[in-house]
Amino acid sequence: MPIDFKAALGVPPVDDTIRFEPMAERHRIGLKAACALDSDIWPIYAAPFDPDHFDATFDAVLANPGRIPFAIFADDRLVGMSAYLGLDPGRQTVEIGQTYFVPTVRGTGLNGQVKRLMLGHAFASGIRRVEFRVDDRNARSKAAVAKIGGVLEGVLRADRITWTGHVRDTALFSILAGEWQA
Repeated sequence: MPIDFKAALGVPPVDDTIRFEPMAERHRIGLKAACALDSDIWPIYAAPFDPDHFDATFDAVLANPGRIPFAIFADDRLVGMSAYLGLDPGRQTVEIGQTYFVPTVRGTGLNGQVKRLMLGHAFASGIRRVEFRVDDRNARSKAAVAKIGGVLEGVLRADRITWTGHVRDTALFSILAGEWQA
């Protein structure tokens, strides 16, 4: 019987200090406020969660059956979001992305902790390859992915046009199940 990867990945990872909740309408107000704390960051994201575009982007995320998004809580405080994207069951691959954390938790190790939980959960669910696609201009995100073991496979030149009209080069990283050590 084939694995239902989407169902498996949709069950939130479990941790004592971080809580993952499947993103839902009840998270709209809190995430909108969280995303508004750093309006300068959104031009290097593929989709805009800035105050002017938040509601339309949030609606699109919730309506997209190809995304498995989570609201992320630390110490019972909403601190950000992350998602599984681009699930390809035939290839047993998924991307982790759409990640944002409020400025006050950046540099605390929380992002790495969240990514390790998501990676471990993906591999435990039968995924064999996890990808990260990062705007090549985003040095902080590229360093964070490399720190958790992401292997830079290359840069996809002129990969996509972002919401600002910028033609983006995308740094492609991956971690394979056989390489993973939590």
